[in-house]
Amino acid sequence: MPRLFTGFEVPSNIGSKLSMLRGGLRGARWIDPENYHITLRFIGDIDDRVAEDVMCELDRIRRKSLTIHLDGLGVFGNGKPHAVWARVIPSEDLYELQSEQERILQRIGLKAERRKYTPHVTLARVRRTGPEEVAKWLSLNGSFQAEPFIAGRFVLYSAKETVGGGPYLVEEAYPLAA
Repeated sequence: MPRLFTGFEVPSNIGSKLSMLRGGLRGARWIDPENYHITLRFIGDIDDRVAEDVMCELDRIRRKSLTIHLDGLGVFGNGKPHAVWARVIPSEDLYELQSEQERILQRIGLKAERRKYTPHVTLARVRRTGPEEVAKWLSLNGSFQAEPFIAGRFVLYSAKETVGGGPYLVEEAYPLAA
């Protein structure tokens, strides 16, 4: 099975708005709008048996749909930037869904996620781009906002083993109650 992760899809109207931020950063590898998503839990490369367990256990999640708000931009790797992203305003429902997935995946034997969960939509991977240049881009674009949208499902994505950015395929969808 390919590399797996769970997340929310970004509606095309929001993706179009995000894509207007493309450009202005030397060395940036911009994510294609059809690959924009909000990661809930990176799973990684696992064998088919574990993938079946993951799919079965995720299917047991019973949660309400969530309202997602994108507001502002940020960067990972302050001293040496490696990604720019749109911020997802955290909510209790979002953190509870993410935490439930974390517990489920640990229960079936996957290692705990080491990084603190920061909900976001990656816009570009940056290399050889200095912090000053990223700071300038953020100051020009940082007031980004998009209209809220309802996430009525989360999905299990697969990705080819690359340096990130897609293409991502939806392997399974898990509806959230209205």
